[in-house]
Amino acid sequence: MPQMGESIAEGTLSKWLKKVGDEVKRDEPIFEISTDKVDAEIPAPVAGVLAEILVKEGETVAVQTVVARLETEKGAAIGKGEPSGKSAPPATSGVVASSEPKPAPPAPQREGTPAPAQPRQPTPAPAIAASHTGNGNSFEDRVRTKSSPLVRKIAAEHGVNIASLQGTGIAGRVTKRDIIGFIDSGAPASPLPASRFPLPSGHALPIPEPWAGDVVEPMSKMRALISDHMVASRHTSAHVTSFIEIDFTRVARIRAKKRAEFEAATGQKLTYMPFIIKAVTQGIQAFPIMNSSVAGTNIIYRKQINIGIAVALEWGLIVPVIKHADDLSLSGITRVLNDLAARARAKKLSPEEVQEGTFTITNPGVFGSLMGTPIINQPQVAILGVGAIEKRPKVLPGADGEDTIAIRTCAYFSISFDHRVIDGAIADQFLAFVKKTIESFPETGL
Repeated sequence: MPQMGESIAEGTLSKWLKKVGDEVKRDEPIFEISTDKVDAEIPAPVAGVLAEILVKEGETVAVQTVVARLETEKGAAIGKGEPSGKSAPPATSGVVASSEPKPAPPAPQREGTPAPAQPRQPTPAPAIAASHTGNGNSFEDRVRTKSSPLVRKIAAEHGVNIASLQGTGIAGRVTKRDIIGFIDSGAPASPLPASRFPLPSGHALPIPEPWAGDVVEPMSKMRALISDHMVASRHTSAHVTSFIEIDFTRVARIRAKKRAEFEAATGQKLTYMPFIIKAVTQGIQAFPIMNSSVAGTNIIYRKQINIGIAVALEWGLIVPVIKHADDLSLSGITRVLNDLAARARAKKLSPEEVQEGTFTITNPGVFGSLMGTPIINQPQVAILGVGAIEKRPKVLPGADGEDTIAIRTCAYFSISFDHRVIDGAIADQFLAFVKKTIESFPETGL
């Protein structure tokens, strides 16, 4: 199971594209996975025969868990045809390739057991409660409390504070087995923190019941993980949003004048987004705090400027990343942007192409939205929202000193930022810088 993002500890194997006994070529997709960041097809690391499937469709496992075995010698022994349900030892790739038939996998591990490089002795369920004197904002606290929706539901129903438990999952995550074992042990539960459950009673809101004629449909794995990620971001960052209006008339004229020549020379369609990305990268260079992350009481200033671009899909939302965007020309940004977006919709992104983003741009304006207050993509500290770019009547100073009404191409931009480390003045100065850069974009900038 590949690592599909810094904050992702597990993934769901949603579909096998090959069956046991099938020959596969190197880089040929063999299975699909789902996380809150991406739905992706994972290619075979080498050519061979799919000898054994270890993880069933729909099963969620920790990253680096071996999900299948490939025999690299033609005619090698084929393993069992059905998924064994056993978790093989963690490895550097989701599929193990070998030139010899492998011995039977080791005994089943507990759910989410970490790699041997970081051994952990499973804690007996009755002794799972741990002293919890932190403020809940440490990395360990956030990872541990980011359990599955089912675990949080069980905890809420029984009044158990997940943050007070030390789980046996990866990085101490509390698993279903852990929470049920703790409840069965009869140990007293720590009180739920009021900040996470603001109701006076100290309990989560009741789950709504379907009425007659309602249709009940379970969330897809990707949607459930997006839900977790968004709620976790709201609990982590102090969200504030500022807005500004930007005049795109100059860029619109440059684009109309150079569009045919640009597309003939590069083979790429020229949209407004590359201009926006170029302005944002320059804004980040002027205001480095916008390209940072919070690590406890430390601030990590990222030297790389990697711009994530939210891409809407029929089945969810993913954020492919333009690496080293500040090193690219406008045509280079256009080429990478169009390529990533096309492969995102075709589920052809590789794991590294959705990792290491340092700043995110989302564009609800393509659907006609005027403005929005997007949620920060953790562990980043800011996200830019782009509203609809459209013609509007604007009051401008005339040549004779009197005001006049003119038709201008404009858009509202929003910046949601983490007020723990970014003050409103800095966020607004960043927006003003982006505005000035776009409104004065040089014709030679292509």
